[in-house]
Amino acid sequence: MSTVKETLEVEVPVHTAYNQWTQFEEFPQFMEGVEEIRQIDAGHNHWVTKISGVQREFDTEIVDQLPDERITWRTTSGDTRQKGTVRFERVDDTHTRVELVMDVEPSGATEKTADMLGVVDRRVKGDMRRFKEFIEGRGSESGAWRGRIRPGDV
Repeated sequence: MSTVKETLEVEVPVHTAYNQWTQFEEFPQFMEGVEEIRQIDAGHNHWVTKISGVQREFDTEIVDQLPDERITWRTTSGDTRQKGTVRFERVDDTHTRVELVMDVEPSGATEKTADMLGVVDRRVKGDMRRFKEFIEGRGSESGAWRGRIRPGDV
């Protein structure tokens, strides 16, 4: 299992960065290889990805979500195994630090080789840069979900 960590600062208030991150169905607009995310309910999503010609489908559940602070998830089905947390920290009224930490377990020889070559790390860092461009370019969130999910709720 590999751990990927990326932290960057976005030029929007913390509530704007957090609110946009809760719009999972819009992830394909800034995440490379993510073809579709369908939100099943407040705590569950179905993902379709295609990376290096390999299509995967998997489900995730949010296990902890606290508005303007963090979202923690894990996969629950499919060949993809991952878990992670994205944290939001107010820097000032117009800047937010966003930190993403993911544990990813590659499946199959191709994915294990790609992981060893740092492909997963570069992809996540690129996705974070594209999130920064996406939210700063918009200047406001496209929607929001401000509910609380506590560990054990799901």
